[in-house]
Amino acid sequence: MDLDIRACVFDAYGTLFDVNGPARRFAGEIGDKWASFSQTWRDKQLQYTWLRTMMGTYKDFREVTADALDFAMEANGLSDPGLRARLLDLYNKIDAYPDAADTLKALKASGRTTAILSNGCTPMLSAGVTASGLGELLDHVISVDGIKVNKPNPRVYELVEEQMSVKPSNVLFVSSNAWDAHAAAHFGFNVIWLNRTGQPDERLPGAFAARGTQLADVAKFLKA
Repeated sequence: MDLDIRACVFDAYGTLFDVNGPARRFAGEIGDKWASFSQTWRDKQLQYTWLRTMMGTYKDFREVTADALDFAMEANGLSDPGLRARLLDLYNKIDAYPDAADTLKALKASGRTTAILSNGCTPMLSAGVTASGLGELLDHVISVDGIKVNKPNPRVYELVEEQMSVKPSNVLFVSSNAWDAHAAAHFGFNVIWLNRTGQPDERLPGAFAARGTQLADVAKFLKA
């Protein structure tokens, strides 16, 4: 495939940032169900962004994340305010995946622009980028704050062209979330779906340029 990729744009949560990290860190307090607890938290976080967008009742990602955590804690019989506060604090200082920094370094060394495009609000993204040490490796961090609409609305993907002055055909978009990857491909980006957990294909429009299982596969695809 002959592609002219000038910008590599990454989803943040679940793609660059390990969304299971906070629950894993407190597995001793949550118990053996920490993985299912983390999945419920993540599922509700995503569902609330979608549903609030459709309902026209936008909340920023900090509030949505807290609401989703409250649901997950109640669903799992947890009622510890201290644990809740620690989980939310750790989500603000979220870890990047181990290969995130090396991947971004390789892409920047190849002369390409790097960016995040996320439903995350600016304060959360700034905190996560700083805590993970990725700040110097990202040229742009784009949030939906300004438009108050979440992915997969096409308006979100338009922000890349508006803020980075790059055509969709010159963008490689990377996401571990299949729904996000399909939406970005349908919009017109070249897309790599990082299928970290071996999920079956979604039945959605938008064809991928490639698939992978880890961030390192992005640099391999571009031979960066």
